Amino acid sequence: MFTKVLVAEDYEIANHGIIKVLQDSVGIQNIQEAKYCDDAYLKFRKAHNDHNEFDLLITDLSFKEDHKIQTRASGIELIQDIRKIQPDLKVIVYSQESRPDRIKMLFDKLNINGYVCKGQHAVKELITCVNNVYQGDTVLPPELTNASNSNAMIQLDDFDMILLEELSQGLTKKEIVSKLKKQNISPNSESTIDKRVSKLFDDFKAKNTTHLVAIVKDLGLL
Repeated sequence: MFTKVLVAEDYEIANHGIIKVLQDSVGIQNIQEAKYCDDAYLKFRKAHNDHNEFDLLITDLSFKEDHKIQTRASGIELIQDIRKIQPDLKVIVYSQESRPDRIKMLFDKLNINGYVCKGQHAVKELITCVNNVYQGDTVLPPELTNASNSNAMIQLDDFDMILLEELSQGLTKKEIVSKLKKQNISPNSESTIDKRVSKLFDDFKAKNTTHLVAIVKDLGLL
């Protein structure tokens, strides 16, 4: 079983609850906690520099603002910075976030090992998640494995990502068409671009390009 765990959670009650579950139900005793991402990162760096690394990180995604300016404001930034130093660290996200697309992004972009959505069955799911991640499994939450949620997820292909990237750079649809033609990327007709961008607006329920880019960045897709 994991021997040293770092828990990053800003709500003290939730923090203590996670620690109690890990100690009483999983048998892990060496647990350190942090209420802010920067604090968690400093504890991680100290352990790494002392050659006494953590082997599991359990982190929330969002953290309340503090009077101090935080270098890392979210669990995503914490995971990214820690993984740059210790790529093999196991990571479980424990969060209220329930949007399938955002959860899927965490597995696709950050290669997290497990996800538990806070709720009625969270304690039981966290115990199962920790045990299964230790066994080498990737633990997907019901929010992703449920058939109705999976069917409702927005599916983006490489071309969609190209369009979103160009829109985030401030290019108009006509400018995107011109750039794609110069780079010999197909399809590149105005009608195709217009239809694909319109579909992205519909999929993300965006009011305009600025809104679309903001939504996609919030989901961590850009």
